[in-house]
Amino acid sequence: MTDVEPLLAAADAARPAMRKASAATRADWLDAVADALDEARDELVPLAREETHLPEARLTGELGRTTFQARLFAEGLRTGELTPVRVDPEDPGWGMGPRPELRRTVVPIGPVLVFAAGNFPFAFSVFGGDTVSALAAGCPVVLKAHPGHPRLSRRTAGVVVDALRAAGAPDGAFGLIEGVEESITVLRDPRIRAAGFTGSTAGGRALFDIAASRPDPIPFYGELGSVNPVVVTPAGWAERGTAIAGEWVGSLTLGAGQFCTNPGVILVPDADAFVAAVEPPVPGRMLSESMERNLAARVDEVAALPAVHRAAQSEPNDQGVRTTVLAVSAPEVMADPRALDVEMFGPAGLVVGYSSQDELDAVLRLVPGQLTGTIQAHSTDDDPVARHVAGALEDRAGRIVYNAWPTGVTVSGAQHHGGPWPSTTAPTSTSVGLAAISRWQRPVTYQGAPASVLPPELR
Repeated sequence: MTDVEPLLAAADAARPAMRKASAATRADWLDAVADALDEARDELVPLAREETHLPEARLTGELGRTTFQARLFAEGLRTGELTPVRVDPEDPGWGMGPRPELRRTVVPIGPVLVFAAGNFPFAFSVFGGDTVSALAAGCPVVLKAHPGHPRLSRRTAGVVVDALRAAGAPDGAFGLIEGVEESITVLRDPRIRAAGFTGSTAGGRALFDIAASRPDPIPFYGELGSVNPVVVTPAGWAERGTAIAGEWVGSLTLGAGQFCTNPGVILVPDADAFVAAVEPPVPGRMLSESMERNLAARVDEVAALPAVHRAAQSEPNDQGVRTTVLAVSAPEVMADPRALDVEMFGPAGLVVGYSSQDELDAVLRLVPGQLTGTIQAHSTDDDPVARHVAGALEDRAGRIVYNAWPTGVTVSGAQHHGGPWPSTTAPTSTSVGLAAISRWQRPVTYQGAPASVLPPELR
């Protein structure tokens, strides 16, 4: 086991300087890393290609998304959007008695542990959204590399460290660790004040329990499993059912289905006709043999449930992986809803046929918390079923997609990538978009303080 003490000590030592750094200074750090990663593209993309089997175009685009994200956070720091302040002036006539002057700001929570994801080797890995938002907040980051792309992680970390140092960030602002035991040691260390994770429900829950059971519990922001249900309304089906079936398969198999927003369950008013319109393509190569094995196990698990059957399947790819479509009726899944809570991470999905509004409502009530919920409705007419479904999905999903598909999560101010358990461990937070910074900020209010002791943004 590698000794993580020097890295933790460095992160702790960097904390005061990072806390005092202005928003403009932190923005400069992010821009410097983004520039360095862009300059290293010709080295990093081929390395990612070797370790992940993802196509060059996908990786090049993902690296561009990663550096765009960093620059977007930098812009938010410079405009003040990411340093929210509120001032309540002194008010002798306040309704509950005289009110003192109150000035509220946010401060960095402290050193953060980030667990990199495997399916996005740039955008959710070493310098992904968790790292960028934490650095933007002024928090030192300890990054646990994903074992699926170790050489890329080390090289990316080297670029990040060198760029931060050249931009004047303190030593210890960013550090890389590898290994499960090392990450658990860091998670338990009192110098770590919060953690972010993207991965499986089982792994995330185990880490969440460790974070919560510390003598000093800390926030654990885990993005976990999601089947991302899609509802096709009767009007939507009547208008463009065949097109919806083709689009669903395209979204389901994008990137070999290895997206946390993969639309793994679709509810349709005519399951037989829907399945007949589906043409499962031979999937691309998955990231690793372990993911291939896990997909096969989850497909077998769902297929073994009562009344679920394999409705359509592609030819295998070179690794033996097939695109698989399973099917079940609404009454059958209502009798045994376990199929609605199994994420088949890969090119596999479940079609649920419903025959009435009551059946649709009953199935939706059984769907656990999700990252996304999608509505495929009539493209122009008012669709009362869509309005009804939107309210049901609002109760259990963090993002509602209308007449589009959930794969692809843009980075912006209004984006929300989160949802109720088991999609995340913290449904009030997001791991994508500018609001992701709030996970690493802690509010502080000054009461009646003179300007000489106030932080700059409150003066």
